[in-house]
Amino acid sequence: MKELTIGEVARRAGIQTSAIRYYESVGLLLPPKRVNGRRYYDPSVLERLGLIQLARQADFRISELQVLFTESGDEPASTRWQALVTEKVTEMEVLIERAQTVKKWLLEAPPCQCVQVSDCTRVLSGLTRPEGDKRI
Repeated sequence: MKELTIGEVARRAGIQTSAIRYYESVGLLLPPKRVNGRRYYDPSVLERLGLIQLARQADFRISELQVLFTESGDEPASTRWQALVTEKVTEMEVLIERAQTVKKWLLEAPPCQCVQVSDCTRVLSGLTRPEGDKRI
């Protein structure tokens, strides 16, 4: 199959060319072949971009993807992936707990008949926050 220009890759992947250059600069994409300064990509780059986009939608950070995509001597990608997923599930559980706490507060707040904001402490005092969360 014919090699693709950065514009063709961007169009097919549905992203900006600047994102492709950024992914290259942080090591998520291998440097492409260059001819007269122009980048030419193997079509397989579209699969990797699809994986990057999917992982980003799942809230994986660039630094986490760098760990996944960095070839490591003895450690297979599956081991790195499992460690990242375990960490991400824990983060999601904290996020879900926080969202449930906020939802509880929002559902309890409407019947409040407080005259002053300081009277609302009775509603707020019934809230429990996820461990380490100092916000109300």
